[in-house]
Amino acid sequence: MIVAIVDGYTDEPAGLGVPPYLGIYPRYAYGAVKEARPDVSIFYLTIDDLRAAFLGGEGIESKNKTPNFPKTREILEKADLIVYIGGLHTPGKYLSAVPGSVEEVARFIKQFKGEKILGGPAFMGSASMGGIKITSRELQLAQSVFDHVVYGDLEAFLFDYLTNPKDAGPFRFRTYAELRNYAIIGAEVVRQFPDYPDFVIVEIETQRGCPKAMGIGGCSFCTEPVRYRRVEDRPVEDVVAEVKALYDLGVRHFRVGRQSCIFSYRAKPNGRVPIPNPDAIERLFRGIRSVAPDVKTLHVDNANPAVIANYPEEGIRIAKAIVKYGTPGNVVAFGLESADPRVAKLNNLNATAEETYEAVRILNEVGGRRGPNGMPWLLPGINIIFGLPGETKKSYELTFQFLRRLLDDGLMVRRINIRQVVVFPGTPLWHMRERVKTEKHKKLIQHYKYKIRHEIDLPMLKRVVPVGTVLRDVRAEVFDNGLTYGRQIGSYPLIVGIPKEIPLNRFYDVLIVDHGFRSITGIPVPINVNRESSKVLQYIPGVGKKKSVQILSKRPFKTEKEFMDMLDDTTRKLMEGKIEV
Repeated sequence: MIVAIVDGYTDEPAGLGVPPYLGIYPRYAYGAVKEARPDVSIFYLTIDDLRAAFLGGEGIESKNKTPNFPKTREILEKADLIVYIGGLHTPGKYLSAVPGSVEEVARFIKQFKGEKILGGPAFMGSASMGGIKITSRELQLAQSVFDHVVYGDLEAFLFDYLTNPKDAGPFRFRTYAELRNYAIIGAEVVRQFPDYPDFVIVEIETQRGCPKAMGIGGCSFCTEPVRYRRVEDRPVEDVVAEVKALYDLGVRHFRVGRQSCIFSYRAKPNGRVPIPNPDAIERLFRGIRSVAPDVKTLHVDNANPAVIANYPEEGIRIAKAIVKYGTPGNVVAFGLESADPRVAKLNNLNATAEETYEAVRILNEVGGRRGPNGMPWLLPGINIIFGLPGETKKSYELTFQFLRRLLDDGLMVRRINIRQVVVFPGTPLWHMRERVKTEKHKKLIQHYKYKIRHEIDLPMLKRVVPVGTVLRDVRAEVFDNGLTYGRQIGSYPLIVGIPKEIPLNRFYDVLIVDHGFRSITGIPVPINVNRESSKVLQYIPGVGKKKSVQILSKRPFKTEKEFMDMLDDTTRKLMEGKIEV
């Protein structure tokens, strides 16, 4: 039997699966199939494999090809089962991979005879951009192309389908006891991932459901509590066993990101704000480190700032554990969404502006110092959503002033994520969809997005990574229009634009020389001042066009001192140890 798993890449409120991130769904699906039928042959393909095979490989997205790519057509022709995994609930901007859609994959696979199964969050629809209302068109298309649309857990359906097809139900959810073997066996699929072994970062699940939603209901727009009606915490030993399996296969980058709030792992229910459990979180990360001692990246993702603000002692203990066992450059994403209390109440949002401010302050206190890779150890991120019901012009101004306060008070925020709300069926927002403001407030949204990017993001970025900072282990990913784009591996890594073409898929140490609104400009170090182009030399702080011409006229330099003598004192100090002749 041959099974083809096609990864269309997933991005949802509590989970990321867009390369270089390998999400949970392909791994669990692979494990369930192998558990049910150990003799089966499973081929992992990406949507980029299909694009390249059927469209001639055009476009930046076709660069993410798996080892199976040369046989894409042959695999699909021979496959008894074709499993497509997709779903984009929190669309963003991606560097070297573009998520697929049901409509796109349907064009590729409808010609093949194998049974077709749709899984992942795609059953609720996908959004290529914010500010839209999901329609039933995608679901209708899915039902016409796929033999089975799975609304529960794909891995549960696949196991049932391959062991007792008559009992396979598309609405069944598995337990964590059932998942244990799937997750460990499914680790094998990482061998077929395009970024394996050096550049893959694996998403690790610790919890499903939303603790706040179980207390007082979920945020109006969120799909997480719609899919998972209760909170379930995964056992520490199961998480550790899965990490060990992946680590033994050569994976060195992990993101404990598949949960709505890492600070609420094994927390005690308590209405709006669960009571955190620092001991459980300490055991979790200590256990991960015990089986992955030489891990290069260990990051997290989401957290409810209200938990940290209302339980500061426990919040500090948890943050310290994440710093102790994790790696620098870590980011905890806070879902503020809006600083307007009226909007927060109407949409049942996670935290108030004051709670979020206090949580930001605590994380700065614990994780603000700079680590060996050039980034602070642990910083907050802020999620903002525009277009929510109840918004007025005052709402946007309140949110802007909140962000201004963070900046003025000397605090650091790694990134501010601004998106327009997407309306999904089944969410509370669906019943308020006529009150969504994205069209009515289009100009206001554009104005405040511009204002935040220019007046908050830019000075904040200069604070987080000042000129002269060296970021270690920046992977060069894409070359486009004269620039090489790279980033460190981790949660929300900064995109670095390098003003020349360099070999891709290598790690570089990069000197930060300039800032954009959400990205930075850097030069690989050490800089060979005898061979480097004038274009790059003038990026050195304190050099510029005029000085770069003088440098060219004096080349070749015989010693580092000869070059340093041409620089002013500030630049000389900045460039110590960063040049070669």
